[in-house]
Amino acid sequence: MKKDLFGKALLDYHSGNYSEDIITSTNISDEDELPLPYLFRGYSEMPKLEQKALQLAKGKVLDVGCGSGSHSLWLQDKGLKVKAIDYSEGAIQVAKERGVLQAELKPLLEETESFDTILLLMNGTGIFQELSQVSKYLKHLKSLLNPNGQVLIDSSDISYMYEDEDGGMWLDLNQSYPGELDYFLSYKGKEETPMKWLYLDFDTLNTACLTAGLKCEKVIDGEHFDYLARISL
Repeated sequence: MKKDLFGKALLDYHSGNYSEDIITSTNISDEDELPLPYLFRGYSEMPKLEQKALQLAKGKVLDVGCGSGSHSLWLQDKGLKVKAIDYSEGAIQVAKERGVLQAELKPLLEETESFDTILLLMNGTGIFQELSQVSKYLKHLKSLLNPNGQVLIDSSDISYMYEDEDGGMWLDLNQSYPGELDYFLSYKGKEETPMKWLYLDFDTLNTACLTAGLKCEKVIDGEHFDYLARISL
């Protein structure tokens, strides 16, 4: 059962109760702080991948995993019609209070409207959870796209995290794909139920798209093994 610690943290920050950050870790990386102010960043503080995705957005937009609503707010200000969804109750409350006009508590697989642009940012492939679920998610995304529609999604090739100091690779042979991680989050001493989180390298995403009858192109490389891709019909 999810405790929505992420949502609680966003609500705390939004209502002026900011005292500590979210702590995250994975099965292959140590604890790291996720600063709450970063989750409320404006356009100028966003990484270039996100800025590029926002510039490319057109028509009716679905912002998946909208968090505090920063991407949606920027697009709304540009006059685009945006629907923001997240499966964190706290995130949706914050997004609405910040001015996102249409924000709904909803998992992506339950979305049924159609869109010209679907945004999946901040490692958008994470939501697929595992490699075995990618085709299911891509098929669903395909069903939500208008004829000239696009999915703008970012991720990273995290194979570098498995390199040892002399450049050799240590892969856990019990683990299928190196981008499949267990993701842990804690906030104010409480631990969230662990979840699966997927990082997809571009070639693997491209192959999955071709299999699903979708076109995939790399738009831009980021600064740290990450990239922005555009998926279309």
